Amino acid sequence: MTENLMPLWEVFIRPRNGLNHKHVGSVHAADAAMAMQAARDVYTRREEGNSIWIIPAASIVASDPANAEENFDPASDKIYRHPSFYDIPDDVGHM
Repeated sequence: MTENLMPLWEVFIRPRNGLNHKHVGSVHAADAAMAMQAARDVYTRREEGNSIWIIPAASIVASDPANAEENFDPASDKIYRHPSFYDIPDDVGHM
Protein backbone atom coordinates (compact mmCIF):
# COMPACT_ATOMS: atom_id res chain seq x y z
CA MET A 1 0.00 0.00 0.00
CA THR A 2 1.48 3.35 -0.99
CA GLU A 3 1.38 6.38 1.28
CA ASN A 4 -0.79 9.27 0.09
CA LEU A 5 1.60 12.18 -0.55
CA MET A 6 -1.09 14.78 -1.09
CA PRO A 7 -1.80 17.09 1.87
CA LEU A 8 -5.01 16.71 3.83
CA TRP A 9 -7.43 19.67 3.84
CA GLU A 10 -10.30 20.13 6.29
CA VAL A 11 -13.57 21.32 4.76
CA PHE A 12 -16.11 23.64 6.40
CA ILE A 13 -19.45 24.48 4.77
CA ARG A 14 -21.89 27.24 5.69
CA PRO A 15 -25.39 25.90 5.08
CA ARG A 16 -27.97 28.03 3.34
CA ASN A 17 -30.08 28.24 6.48
CA GLY A 18 -27.27 28.91 8.94
CA LEU A 19 -24.67 31.49 9.78
CA ASN A 20 -21.81 29.30 11.03
CA HIS A 21 -19.50 27.14 8.97
CA LYS A 22 -19.57 23.50 10.06
CA HIS A 23 -16.88 20.89 9.59
CA VAL A 24 -18.13 18.38 7.04
CA GLY A 25 -15.05 16.31 6.27
CA SER A 26 -11.64 16.21 4.64
CA VAL A 27 -10.13 15.96 1.17
CA HIS A 28 -6.65 15.18 -0.14
CA ALA A 29 -5.39 17.65 -2.75
CA ALA A 30 -2.08 18.97 -4.06
CA ASP A 31 -2.98 22.65 -3.55
CA ALA A 32 -5.73 24.98 -2.37
CA ALA A 33 -7.38 25.28 -5.77
CA MET A 34 -7.66 21.50 -6.13
CA ALA A 35 -8.88 21.19 -2.54
CA MET A 36 -11.61 23.76 -3.20
CA GLN A 37 -12.69 21.90 -6.34
CA ALA A 38 -12.74 18.56 -4.55
CA ALA A 39 -14.63 20.00 -1.56
CA ARG A 40 -17.23 21.53 -3.86
CA ASP A 41 -17.65 18.29 -5.82
CA VAL A 42 -17.87 16.07 -2.75
CA TYR A 43 -19.70 18.17 -0.15
CA THR A 44 -22.02 20.49 -2.10
CA ARG A 45 -23.47 18.17 -4.76
CA ARG A 46 -27.01 18.73 -3.52
CA GLU A 47 -26.67 22.48 -2.98
CA GLU A 48 -26.10 22.01 0.76
CA GLY A 49 -24.18 25.24 1.26
CA ASN A 50 -23.37 28.70 0.05
CA SER A 51 -19.80 29.10 1.36
CA ILE A 52 -16.80 26.78 1.61
CA TRP A 53 -13.71 27.13 3.78
CA ILE A 54 -10.73 24.82 3.32
CA ILE A 55 -7.85 24.70 5.75
CA PRO A 56 -4.67 22.62 5.61
CA ALA A 57 -5.03 20.00 8.34
CA ALA A 58 -1.38 20.56 9.28
CA SER A 59 -2.23 24.17 10.23
CA ILE A 60 -4.82 23.23 12.85
CA VAL A 61 -3.69 23.51 16.45
CA ALA A 62 -5.80 21.85 19.13
CA SER A 63 -5.76 21.85 22.90
CA ASP A 64 -4.36 18.78 24.62
CA PRO A 65 -7.07 16.77 26.42
CA ALA A 66 -4.55 16.12 29.20
CA ASN A 67 -4.61 19.88 29.94
CA ALA A 68 -8.41 20.17 30.05
CA GLU A 69 -8.47 21.03 33.76
CA GLU A 70 -6.11 23.99 33.48
CA ASN A 71 -7.70 25.19 30.22
CA PHE A 72 -11.37 24.98 31.11
CA ASP A 73 -11.98 24.56 34.84
CA PRO A 74 -10.78 27.97 36.11
CA ALA A 75 -13.79 29.75 34.57
CA SER A 76 -16.18 28.41 37.22
CA ASP A 77 -14.63 30.55 39.97
CA LYS A 78 -15.14 33.82 38.04
CA ILE A 79 -18.76 34.71 38.74
CA TYR A 80 -18.53 37.94 36.76
CA ARG A 81 -18.47 35.82 33.60
CA HIS A 82 -22.00 34.59 34.24
CA PRO A 83 -24.84 36.78 32.95
CA SER A 84 -26.70 36.43 36.26
CA PHE A 85 -24.04 38.60 37.89
CA TYR A 86 -25.26 41.75 36.09
CA ASP A 87 -28.49 43.69 36.61
CA ILE A 88 -30.01 44.64 33.28
CA PRO A 89 -32.36 47.63 33.31
CA ASP A 90 -35.90 46.97 32.07
CA ASP A 91 -35.63 49.61 29.33
CA VAL A 92 -32.78 47.69 27.65
CA GLY A 93 -35.23 45.17 26.22
CA HIS A 94 -34.07 41.97 24.55
CA MET A 95 -30.39 41.30 25.05
